[in-house]
Amino acid sequence: MPTRIRSSCPVSRGRATSPDVQLLCETSPDWLKLALERFDEVLVDHAHCEKKAAAHALSMLAAFPDVPGLPRAMARLAREEAGHLAKVLALLESRGLSLGRDGGDPYAQALRALVRQPPAERLLDQLLVSALIELRSRERLQLLADNLPERHLRDFYEELAQAEAGHGSLFLRLARKVAPDGLEERLAVLAAAEARFVRELPVRAAIH
Repeated sequence: MPTRIRSSCPVSRGRATSPDVQLLCETSPDWLKLALERFDEVLVDHAHCEKKAAAHALSMLAAFPDVPGLPRAMARLAREEAGHLAKVLALLESRGLSLGRDGGDPYAQALRALVRQPPAERLLDQLLVSALIELRSRERLQLLADNLPERHLRDFYEELAQAEAGHGSLFLRLARKVAPDGLEERLAVLAAAEARFVRELPVRAAIH
């Protein structure tokens, strides 16, 4: 069951950033406290996140096969995310844990519900939503890297946090290619919604 603590979502002071975009608020300390206390649950959810990230990359490839550069980029991304999944699954097994059923991700579901449906708008929104999810993931993986007690886990999450930052940049580069004129305005709308969801959704022992 999710812990029903609501995030105060402090204004970002730099951690929740990339060279491309800044999230409008930082993750609440309540999330980090819960994640460290119930890390095994977070780890299981992390595996599901990597699984869904690989599947999402392939779904983008299938949905937009004619966008220059996108199919090849998504194929590479799917391969990388599948590699991360394998590493997280190995870590699960080393801790005597099983993957189990996916408990869902209300945060990602809420963001993806904002994607508009006309084809050109859908492509832009999919790319921007994906970038925001990757950046939030990067922030939280970095928090784990900075605060987990075991050195090997800190190193593991440091590596994955950097990968998430790269994925966010990839989605933003693709978005700038397909809609250079309307990107900033739409990104501002979606970033505001992302911050609202972080404030309003219950804190969970999960990546999001």
